[in-house]
Amino acid sequence: MKNLATRTLATLVFACTATPGAELRDTEAIDEYLDQAVANTKIPGLVALVVDADSTLYSRAVGLRNVARNEAMTEDTIFRIASMTKPVATTAIMMLVEDGKLGLDDPIANYLPEFAERRVVTAFDPEHTNWSTRPASTEATIRHLISHSSGLSYGFASEIIHAIGENFPGQSEETPLLYDPGTGWSYSGGIAVVGGVAERIEGMGFDSILRARLFAPLGMHETSFIVPLSEHGRVVTTHAPEGDTLVEAQNPNDIRSPVSGDGGLHSTAADYARFIQFILNGGVAPDGQRLMSEAGIRELGRNQLGDVLVKLQDEPMPQLARAFPLGAGRDGFGLGFQVTGEHDEATLRTPGSMSWAGIWNTEFWIDPARGVGGVLLMQYMPFYDEDAIATLIGFEQRVYERLD
Repeated sequence: MKNLATRTLATLVFACTATPGAELRDTEAIDEYLDQAVANTKIPGLVALVVDADSTLYSRAVGLRNVARNEAMTEDTIFRIASMTKPVATTAIMMLVEDGKLGLDDPIANYLPEFAERRVVTAFDPEHTNWSTRPASTEATIRHLISHSSGLSYGFASEIIHAIGENFPGQSEETPLLYDPGTGWSYSGGIAVVGGVAERIEGMGFDSILRARLFAPLGMHETSFIVPLSEHGRVVTTHAPEGDTLVEAQNPNDIRSPVSGDGGLHSTAADYARFIQFILNGGVAPDGQRLMSEAGIRELGRNQLGDVLVKLQDEPMPQLARAFPLGAGRDGFGLGFQVTGEHDEATLRTPGSMSWAGIWNTEFWIDPARGVGGVLLMQYMPFYDEDAIATLIGFEQRVYERLD
């Protein structure tokens, strides 16, 4: 009954779209918190932003964009948003579904025969890296792949898959499933698989699909897989752990990522906020053009897992990623978005809120019930580092406490 109530609430929320005229009071307290978060932790710098459906309520840049050069972080800094690509990708995929070009419950093997007759791990011996399998009892569908319920997993999120040797970012047809499709949740590259199917259907690269379907009509002109040379000075540097310290890597001469549905985009906080506002506005672009139906937007944010809950992922590569996500054991998952299943006492998000993140500690959330969304961008590993998550929680708490 609780899952049904949550789905019903989310449906009502989207039917009403955003709460007009939201305001943040006493934003100086948020400024002070973020200043202290950077001053007192290992975080080199960050950009934070809050929007409602039509306007920016808060924007702040703190710390350094390039530590070696002592360059200040700015609000227009370009970040590698990694898996924050996934919700954008699933939104474009949902547009193809609405056009009748793809079905959410189509077996993926209809498009990619190598996914037929997949096998499921039944036993695993970590000491000798031996495992046994059986045939899967159900076929993986498009819906399973884009809600992370197909049985696939990244190696950095599963001790079993990591030990078998299928590490981030790829999957092969020989990789066994962790469970029968639709019976569990594990973080995977399934959205990349469906992105490849979308390319075949549309006869163009996934970057072109995103540009035509979302980036151009939403005015997301600074979101792309390739950063133009003229904008390299605005790209934040990355930091990765070496022992107890973070080491900065200067940006290369060519800043680009492979085109994929599961990661690789570069963007700014303001550009990503345009995507958030598109969701808050129920599928309507800034010029009033409807790009997706309200029902399609609701489907993105509807829990697709039934009684299955988001599960805390393993930590086989702690230098890359710690155990994640917040809300494990409580939340469901939509099509590319984690869905808050109960009131989130940590961040204060309301049921039906949508969120996800990127491995460089980039985060966003959308709260349709309150009519707001937020972005918090950092650029260091490991993912879900305790300082990054504490800063996210503290930022969100202060936003909600001051939201009128």
